[in-house]
Amino acid sequence: MLTCEISSEEIMLEEDMKTHLLLSHLESDMHCPLCSLSGVSYDELCNHINSAHPDEQHTAQISSDSISLCPSTTSTSLTEIEDPQTTGSSGTDFKANPCGSSSDSFPLQLRFDAMSTQSKGVLTSEGTSAISSSSVSPKKKRGLGTSVPVLANTGYLSEQNNPKQKRLASPKNGLFCCPMCAQNFSSSSILQEHVEIHLQEHHSAQGEEKLECPMCPVVCTDSVSLQQHVEIHLDNGAGSSDSDARLAWRLQQEMEKKRREEEKRLEKEQFKKLQKQFGLDGSGGYRTQMEKTMERDVARGIMAPAEYHYKRVEMMESLASGVDDGRTRTQGVIGALCQYYQTECRDCVHVWLSADTDHYCSSLGDKGWGCGYRNFQMLLSSLFRLDTYASSFQDNAVPSIPRVQSMIEDAWKLGLDPQGASHFNSQLQGTRGWIGATEIYVLLTSLGISGCIIDFHQPTGPGGTHPRLFEWVKHYFSQSSSTSRLPLRLNQTSLPPLYLQHQGHSRSIVGVEQRKNGSLCLLLFDPGSSSSDTMKLMCRDTASVAVRHIRKLPGSLKHKQYQVVGVDGVLSAEEKQIRILNSRTLCAERIP
Repeated sequence: MLTCEISSEEIMLEEDMKTHLLLSHLESDMHCPLCSLSGVSYDELCNHINSAHPDEQHTAQISSDSISLCPSTTSTSLTEIEDPQTTGSSGTDFKANPCGSSSDSFPLQLRFDAMSTQSKGVLTSEGTSAISSSSVSPKKKRGLGTSVPVLANTGYLSEQNNPKQKRLASPKNGLFCCPMCAQNFSSSSILQEHVEIHLQEHHSAQGEEKLECPMCPVVCTDSVSLQQHVEIHLDNGAGSSDSDARLAWRLQQEMEKKRREEEKRLEKEQFKKLQKQFGLDGSGGYRTQMEKTMERDVARGIMAPAEYHYKRVEMMESLASGVDDGRTRTQGVIGALCQYYQTECRDCVHVWLSADTDHYCSSLGDKGWGCGYRNFQMLLSSLFRLDTYASSFQDNAVPSIPRVQSMIEDAWKLGLDPQGASHFNSQLQGTRGWIGATEIYVLLTSLGISGCIIDFHQPTGPGGTHPRLFEWVKHYFSQSSSTSRLPLRLNQTSLPPLYLQHQGHSRSIVGVEQRKNGSLCLLLFDPGSSSSDTMKLMCRDTASVAVRHIRKLPGSLKHKQYQVVGVDGVLSAEEKQIRILNSRTLCAERIP
């Protein structure tokens, strides 16, 4: 149990005793040792001494160099400081806990009490107080009494102004403990040297840091230098705003450049993907795909080597002649449909069929990209049989796919559809480029055949359906029988089929059905259907099943956009030139 010598209050712990002395006695009686200022706090007294008495403080520090502020582990007592009125008298003993450093509150309390009119003792390293006679004159005592509080206040108040600085630990069991690494030392001087080594290492580590100026390439070693350097930038007057504006403009230009480079990179990647998707990535055309596919079949054992060489020779002959080899053609399909509707499908009120048309399916050389070319071959097979259009052709040979590509390139050279030519870079041969409605229109115009493009650019019915498309197709096929009052149940017209294009695929419309409930169904030839599937239409037992595959209800056609290419006559030389000129801005008839 500890007892306060001033107020006789009993306190249990050392820390509580220090707090009690600080709050109850020292803080309430703070006064300047150099002037009459009193009744202030620690912070205010520190600021006052540093600002009002800087010279006196420096003198006091010099005069007190002989006084030891850090007690040693031995029982050495500090020299008693006496007031002139109490010299030679025995003062009252003052009991307190030992202090560990000059920054502790006990020496500070004693030094302030030394200037008071009461006689107080100075703590020794053993924690006891002692009062001894002194031969120091009152004048010297007064000077010493004024110097000691300044030193004590300076150390303590500087610690309060810098709370991050660690205090040295109080000695325990005669040992001093380092506050940074917890090592124990027998002497305070050794502890001080040890702590200084920590501080030097800390400052050297801080000195290695390099801070870059955000406004110029200068690199500073510490934050203070960086702040001063940046302030120079900011304090340049009128020129600083201009430099800031230039810096902001340069940063904006760099960001804009990076953004454009990123957009260009993404656009290039997207363009490559589109080229690969539409067969324009330089991976080869019909011949290359045919050879690679047959070689793969030979490696898998599907095709014999002899068959490979035989088919390759046939392919080379077909490419040299420019005529399709006919391996994917199925003839007589329209006649088989007429026979089917005469005997079957009693739920149809009216059926309109196109002129006789052959079905062409994809082969090993154009699988995945040749649907547009195969539909054009279907259209040509029908035009060859019609007297109105047969005169426009030199022969009735259906061209091969590479030959069709060459025909499109020749049409571009005439000036047809320059925008489409630029899309393909004016080259289709040797590629797997997809063609669509505009290329079919270009081919027909170059052959002197009048064609039109009807664009059903948006759905016209519920659920994304296109009832206007079905009505237009019905009107197209029924126009030849419009003169009669009652159309026949089966009507085979002399009209060529229609080319139907949507995103990613194309088919040929060869007829339309009208049911008893008024609904319409389109009859489509799909190049994706194999020859064996198409041959099922020729057999009576499998015809009903095969018709289901070519019959399409409105709910089966739900793409966002459809384009139809129809043939409506022959062009004269003058009309052909007009079509060529007008194709510079190729337009389609939009419905609705």
